[in-house]
Amino acid sequence: MKLSPADLAFRDEVRAFFEAELTPELRRAGERMTSVYADHESQMAWQAKLHAKGWAAPAWPVEHGGCDWSVVQHHIFASERVRAGAPPVSPMGIKMCGPAIIGFGNAEQKAFFLPRMLNGEHFWCQGYSEPSAGSDLASLQMKAERDGDHFVCTGTKIWTTHANVANWMFCLVRTSKAGRKQQGITFLLIEMDSPGIEVRPIIMASGEHIQNQIYFDSVRVPVANVLGEIDQGWTVAKYLLEFERGGSAYAPEIEVGIDQLARDVAALPATPARALLEVRIAEARIRCDVLAPLESDILSRLSAGASVGTDASMMKILGTELQQHVTELALDAAGPLARAFQPGVAMPGGPIPGLAPSNYCSGEVWQAIAPLHYLNERASSIYAGTNEIQRNILAKAELGL
Repeated sequence: MKLSPADLAFRDEVRAFFEAELTPELRRAGERMTSVYADHESQMAWQAKLHAKGWAAPAWPVEHGGCDWSVVQHHIFASERVRAGAPPVSPMGIKMCGPAIIGFGNAEQKAFFLPRMLNGEHFWCQGYSEPSAGSDLASLQMKAERDGDHFVCTGTKIWTTHANVANWMFCLVRTSKAGRKQQGITFLLIEMDSPGIEVRPIIMASGEHIQNQIYFDSVRVPVANVLGEIDQGWTVAKYLLEFERGGSAYAPEIEVGIDQLARDVAALPATPARALLEVRIAEARIRCDVLAPLESDILSRLSAGASVGTDASMMKILGTELQQHVTELALDAAGPLARAFQPGVAMPGGPIPGLAPSNYCSGEVWQAIAPLHYLNERASSIYAGTNEIQRNILAKAELGL
């Protein structure tokens, strides 16, 4: 990407900010992540610094606290964040629910929720999937029955990321069974300390508590917390999914990850196996170079307020499958050391029950973290609609199959 003098000046400003504001603890949190999520404490500490700078939600409209950045500047910021070792902010609020509130919320909802989302007072989770409604999300059954100025919500949600630390949830509920299954769904904003909500942990293969199952037993939610129109929540959900699937670039982070993996592999003994790994890393770099301009085009249209439609599905497939491929390369590069379970040196996105932090591991830190990255990244082709579903969308909408 060719940078103009203004872009170079912006890059220097970003680097200076990271150098001044990133503490050793925050750098460690960013560099030792085991998934797309930093640990909650580090996430919130870093978001506070970004908010003070005015950079917590750069993709939002300026009038709501965003930045008037070009696509190139967004790419610079994303790349420099990873290079500096800064943790990301949680995507649930700022990158997903925030754009939905901006697009469909009334004046009162925008005034109440958006500032609290920016400053971290509200931390969000997503209530979409249910035990019998995952990829077929429109089959959801959690019901919300009208009772005066409230809905009474009963049902369950599953695979709910960070519900154990969230104080708000954006949720899809069934308010009517009339018509097609996509009809009668309402987009509801639910306060997590409401009576009748129970959060139960789901421990992942990596040992981390990031996911949860949520039970709702006659939970009362004000009708004023409906986003958009009652029974028309599917429209809001589809809009939000464009941001979840294609609202942020994969390439900058993947590119930095490939660079780091190449350096780690170059430090290994010179063997035929290492030479083969270097070829595979070069091939992954080519795939990333192809992905980057596609993402720039999509993000440019999103930033202009245009719908990107099925391009979000294409971006999600290419980005997540390349992410997974890079973790597979790292696992191969780590060799036998990847067989050991050594999460104590990592900074996972959630607590690992019964495990104490450690400064010691067999091999290098990247070798100890490689299997954790690999296990967590298996979810990327499933969340936001499985990649099989995305291929079906493309086949139907673009190829007419």
